[in-house]
Amino acid sequence: MKHLTLCLSLSFFALNAFKGIAQTAQADQIKALIAQMTLEEKVGQMNLYNGFFDVTGPAPSGNDGTAIKYEHLKKGWVGAMLNVNDPAEIRKLQTLVVEESRLGIPMLFGFDVIHGYKTQAPIPLAEAASWDLEAIERSAALAAKEAAAVGLNWTFAPMVDISRDARWGRVMEGAGEDPFLGAKIAKARVSGFQGDDLAQAHTIAACAKHFAAYGFAESGRDYNTVDMGNNTLYNMVLPPFEAAVEEDVASFMNAFNILNGIPATGSTMLQRDILKEKWKFKGFMVSDWASISEMETHGFAKDLKESAQKAAVAGSDMDMESHAYIAHLANLVREGAVSESILDEAVGRILKVKYDLGLFEDPYRYCNVAPETYTSWEKDHRAEVLEMAKKSIVLLKNEGELLPLKKTAKNILVLGDLADDKNSPLGSWRLGSDDHTAVSFLEGLSAYTDQYRFVQGPKVFNDSTDFKFPVKVNGTEKTGMEKAVAAAKNAAVVVMVLGEHGFMSGEGRSRTKLGLPGLQQELLKAVHAVNQNIVLVLMNGRPLTLGWEAENIPAILETWQLGSESGNAIAQVLFGDENPSGKLPMTFPRSVGQLPLYYNHYSTGRPDSGEMVFWSHFIDEENSPLFPFGHGLSYTQFQYNGLEVDASDKNKVKVKVTVTNTGDRFGEEVVQLYLQDPVASVVRPVKELKGFEKIGLAPKASQQLVFELTNKELGFYDQDYRWVVEPGQFNVMVGTDSQEGLTSSFTITP
Repeated sequence: MKHLTLCLSLSFFALNAFKGIAQTAQADQIKALIAQMTLEEKVGQMNLYNGFFDVTGPAPSGNDGTAIKYEHLKKGWVGAMLNVNDPAEIRKLQTLVVEESRLGIPMLFGFDVIHGYKTQAPIPLAEAASWDLEAIERSAALAAKEAAAVGLNWTFAPMVDISRDARWGRVMEGAGEDPFLGAKIAKARVSGFQGDDLAQAHTIAACAKHFAAYGFAESGRDYNTVDMGNNTLYNMVLPPFEAAVEEDVASFMNAFNILNGIPATGSTMLQRDILKEKWKFKGFMVSDWASISEMETHGFAKDLKESAQKAAVAGSDMDMESHAYIAHLANLVREGAVSESILDEAVGRILKVKYDLGLFEDPYRYCNVAPETYTSWEKDHRAEVLEMAKKSIVLLKNEGELLPLKKTAKNILVLGDLADDKNSPLGSWRLGSDDHTAVSFLEGLSAYTDQYRFVQGPKVFNDSTDFKFPVKVNGTEKTGMEKAVAAAKNAAVVVMVLGEHGFMSGEGRSRTKLGLPGLQQELLKAVHAVNQNIVLVLMNGRPLTLGWEAENIPAILETWQLGSESGNAIAQVLFGDENPSGKLPMTFPRSVGQLPLYYNHYSTGRPDSGEMVFWSHFIDEENSPLFPFGHGLSYTQFQYNGLEVDASDKNKVKVKVTVTNTGDRFGEEVVQLYLQDPVASVVRPVKELKGFEKIGLAPKASQQLVFELTNKELGFYDQDYRWVVEPGQFNVMVGTDSQEGLTSSFTITP
């Protein structure tokens, strides 16, 4: 009883140490708590463990790793845990730490809440295709609400890596290739997860990842080397991360890759010089899974002890599952290899986030939601993700206005095993969801008509539910091919649902071939030979190479992996109740050989030499993309006119344009503004997105838009990472995508 009383009194002290006198500053309260901590307790706050035992069962005993981790919990030597998402288990673990450790400091509970928790929104790349920042923010807020309800208070999202290479599987987790759009979406997602105040109900701490340049892995191969110049790093890679800091993101995660020979986890330049000094980031940096220990594999450290020393000195505040800090950091301090002030700083950053979350006021605040909450939320939340899903669909092609389908249409044939799949549309990185809970395409279609027939065709994908293993793809067994082709001969329209399985993109899912996997293109060609009236519905997590499809198939709808309400969203667009308004956040290549491919490239010294061979090109493929960044059609048409530029105020250039809906139905258009600085001290891209606005127009209606370009849009980072705005001529284009629009120019005087 005395021991219990002591533990409770110490816990009470820790919980109230952050309350104190009302006038006491948060920083002083954190400093006072750190002053009470032993060296091992400080290291413990920097230690992040994966869930490792059944909390509802007996406590681990003996000398194995599980028992040791359990003892660390009781000693307060664990600052956070991940992958524990049962509210009862979270409460028991929090109780164990708060009531049995000496100071009772509560833990963070992290999880990969990427595009929803229980209710799945579209994958992040699909959401980026909406170009709707308010909708994206609402989507993140919904995910936070559901995650918080099970006791989670920290998400390892958003991923804000810019990537120009569709071979990299993790493009599905980000916002695409453009730093301007990526920065806007980074802010929206951080705001959605964290709200206005982390202490509010239903908010969780966000984590901007992966710092930095992970999306530029050579050949798109995950975890691979990154080597780039400062111009690309400063102007393409870092802006979304800086935007996350501006939105007061609670945490950062470093990256697996090396950057110019230095592992990101051990990079002082990234973590201290840029993030903590230049940007004044107030949160903490967590390593990616075992990225500290992997510095030894990289050849940057001789052993785990040196890895711990280099990571801590470089500014990595919390160790995720390398066990490097807990094993070596205290001794490194005693030996003088690491200053204790480095630990104090790291612990202070971690405690600040816990304080902001309200965990010192109530460590169980995230474990108090009744289990039936999900049932009461389910209908409303599914309605919200349905709206997000509809906004994410991109109409790539619509020759002859084949779409939308008439609701009175008969004799519709549906082909492709993805059409009846309720699991793949959930996408990758949906660890909190239940398998097979997506609305399938056929279920969505059935809500509109029963005048269709479904023929699966060859089975392409195995029914995978484990994201840890590669999806098996059938490329040889053609059973069902003849039946599908025979059925297509007499169909009025053939809707073919093809693409990637949901687990073919994501971490560790790099691909060298980006065509339709397995026998799908063979099936498509065979059907096309007997019936050209085809609507191709694509389900995929990355841009694909669709050269033959784009040339031969009249209507192509990019639906990505849309989450829980996938089938309903696609059906509403197919039948015209929703006019597609999505725009591509990544360029679609003609060939894998073009990659990396991106719109904001440099001109090179030989962009075009006429009929001569000596210019920058391929001899077997065009330079141009199949579908450019920003591309997306509508069931109506938009006309741009009246472009005006007013540069009389060099600090605020105004660009005006009028957009008219010339069609016969309501539609939304993403109006895009691009700039070019044609002559500068550092070579600038041929064009850069510097403004966009999504508008809705009734038939024949017009709207004038006014964009304001300030120094933030007109400038760039020089080689010394200084923001500069140089006088001279600027070219401006406003239009419907990165290739088509009205053009003008203006001059900024010194």
